Amino acid sequence: MQDQVKTIREQALAACRQAETVQELNEARVKFLGKKGELTLILRKTGQLPKEERPQFGKLVNEVRDELELVWDQREEELSRAEEERRLLAESLDTTLPGRTVARGTVHPVSRIIAETKRIFMQMGYQVVEGPEVEWDYYNFEALNIPPDHPARDMQDTFFITEKLLLRSQTSPVQIHTMERQQPPIRIVAPGKVYRADSDVTHSPMFHQIEGLVVDEGITLADLKGTLQLFVQRMFGPDVKIRLRPSYFPFTEPSAEVDVSCIICSGTGCRVCKDTGWLEILGSGMVHPQVLKQVGYDPGKVSGFAFGMGIERIAMLKYGINDIRLLFENDVRFLEQFTS
Repeated sequence: MQDQVKTIREQALAACRQAETVQELNEARVKFLGKKGELTLILRKTGQLPKEERPQFGKLVNEVRDELELVWDQREEELSRAEEERRLLAESLDTTLPGRTVARGTVHPVSRIIAETKRIFMQMGYQVVEGPEVEWDYYNFEALNIPPDHPARDMQDTFFITEKLLLRSQTSPVQIHTMERQQPPIRIVAPGKVYRADSDVTHSPMFHQIEGLVVDEGITLADLKGTLQLFVQRMFGPDVKIRLRPSYFPFTEPSAEVDVSCIICSGTGCRVCKDTGWLEILGSGMVHPQVLKQVGYDPGKVSGFAFGMGIERIAMLKYGINDIRLLFENDVRFLEQFTS
């Protein structure tokens, strides 16, 4: 049996030398040294030998196994190194070719306007506040002077979840939450998503609003106009003017629609502004006394103003976009225009 061990040794060494890849080497290792390999099988026959020969035979088999393991490890390292060198040569780069630019993303125009609007108002001392998108009817309507039978509810096609729970149709509920939590002075802007059942070239069932609220002693309509004039000039340029037109909102009194001088024609009249020289941009007004009473404020001591604007509307005016749906289609050709 010792001669068989020596024969297996010679065959194993020959197989090791002949292997040209790591895979072939591993297959040969299993054949000779595996659990069912030739060296393992002959070791199991030790019991067939006389007792006095068993120790010497076992020692021989273990010495051969150790020798083969060492040889195999060395050969595996050589083959692995050779394969790595061949792979690197095959994958070598041609340094004479022009480089490939790294693809870079860009900030979505809606996100740009949100960030810029927040920055402008934060520079004026406003605090950014957020609130839930799923809201109670009370905060979305009733606390804003819009009771269940109020005709103003027909102005908004609302997504109701239950009779008292809905997807907020405006970010105004954040104003109520804020006034319930703290006493004046208050100076906040509330950006976020809002939802209305409306969809066409200028409306989307989901869009973004940012609303502002200021409550303190002695706040007047002049403060509102000055604030909005400063915002518009920082957003669209120093030459842009605003005008306030009387309007109606249940939660403000008096109320006003705010127009800006046309950004395209500088107010001289064009197709975009329908030759009026003005473009509607947002709604605003002095906080209704009933809203102040609803949150426990005394309208005789404090007053305030509020305003709200659609972020998509601002983006469309600032970037000359004529269809709101472009902002939500994620067309790369459209988004690539906003890389600067």
